[in-house]
Amino acid sequence: MKTILQTAAVLALATALAAPASAQVSGIGVADPAVVIAGSKALQAAYTQISTTYATQRTQLQTLDQQRLNILKKFDKNNDGRLDEAEQKAAQVSTNPDRKQLESVQDQIDKIQQPINMAGVYAVSQLAAQLNPAVQQVVSQGGIQLILPSNAVIYASAPANVTEKIIAALDQRVPSVSITPPAGWQPDQEAVQLFQDVQQVRLAAAVRQQQTQQAGAQQPAATSNPAPATPTKGR
Repeated sequence: MKTILQTAAVLALATALAAPASAQVSGIGVADPAVVIAGSKALQAAYTQISTTYATQRTQLQTLDQQRLNILKKFDKNNDGRLDEAEQKAAQVSTNPDRKQLESVQDQIDKIQQPINMAGVYAVSQLAAQLNPAVQQVVSQGGIQLILPSNAVIYASAPANVTEKIIAALDQRVPSVSITPPAGWQPDQEAVQLFQDVQQVRLAAAVRQQQTQQAGAQQPAATSNPAPATPTKGR
């Protein structure tokens, strides 16, 4: 399968294209392919569909993951919540029954997770195939000469960030994607890497949301103070 995936997407974002510098900070913008794809409406809908389609498998994974954590705790002899060098060596002994049990549980997790990941990779690859045209659409409309990957820039002002514009263009081009790969479809390494990058973006967003919610829950309720009376003017 030939698709324009992460490498091509990054090159597209970093390629100088014709147009006079005016709209975006002297014609330079920044964006990130994984953030663009993660923010697209089509991918969000696809992930909702994946969550529903594989609801049973996700429940199984939660159970297996808890089993995995329980086994890992057996190697944590000093109960400090991590495995030091000695504990890791003990966990690698092939005759250790706990290691065999851990490997068995991990194999089950990988087997159940595989079709879920495949659906996600396929959804991402369809969006990635239209990323370059979406970028060029924003470039032609916004008078941009150069778009750089966000992670390659130390600082960029808000007007330089064209991520939302590219997301909007991508939404127009790809209103929806399928989560069911054709028979025999296999992703290449670029597709897998881009999928992993998107997963990291989504995870970071979820962590930030959780932290915001926790901060809001811990903030004490504001005390309503009456407005100060207007001072009476001297007689």
